[in-house]
Amino acid sequence: MKTVLASIVLVVVASWIYLLTGAGMPQMDMGGGKVMLMPPPSWSVSYAAIIFAMWTIMMVAMMIPSAAPAILRIADRADGVASAAFFTAGYLIVWTGFSAVATTLQWAFDSGHLLSDSMAIRSELAAGFIVIGAGLYQLSATKKICLRQCCSAVHFLPDDQVGSPSAVVRAGVTYGISCLGCCWALMCLLFVVGVMNFLGIAVIAVWVLAEKTLASGARIAQAAAVGLIGWGSVTLALAIR
Repeated sequence: MKTVLASIVLVVVASWIYLLTGAGMPQMDMGGGKVMLMPPPSWSVSYAAIIFAMWTIMMVAMMIPSAAPAILRIADRADGVASAAFFTAGYLIVWTGFSAVATTLQWAFDSGHLLSDSMAIRSELAAGFIVIGAGLYQLSATKKICLRQCCSAVHFLPDDQVGSPSAVVRAGVTYGISCLGCCWALMCLLFVVGVMNFLGIAVIAVWVLAEKTLASGARIAQAAAVGLIGWGSVTLALAIR
């Protein structure tokens, strides 16, 4: 178990280092130790690959901490590091798929000149609707069901399949789908605060961790919904005044 936990910490720390050092994106030295990301004027296959890698590793940094309790339970139940690796691989297949969708959306938004230099939606009206939508989803039945499922991974792996690598991978995929159903709307907030806004990334990651691991997670989700709807409503009001 200590090896599994140490591996989780190492992967998360490496992911954050990758993001904080620019995620492989072109940078310009601003002097005084400051740098600014410099997206190219138009998208290319290589730049799309960089953005896809950024989203994928961002999902590792944000979602693996909240999945750690499930990974450790699977490792303990299925006896070892290999099971933890197979389960995590299945889990990350789902979030890699989400990263592909997010990359496509960012490509579409950027090509339509809808994103600022900080990779945030330019339109306050659109930002307001995104935030309100995320808040309403927090109150939905789908969110509540997925959050309950996301708080445990044990029931995704039947006792008679504990020793099967393919079954463990499938359990990881199933768990990942429940977590995607729980958290996808929160990830969309990155298009509001800025895709590479490190404070925003950290806040959402801690938020997800609290919802999934604390006994009061459901109440935290509801409280967040109220805050999001209020934030979005103020943004809309300012946009249309």
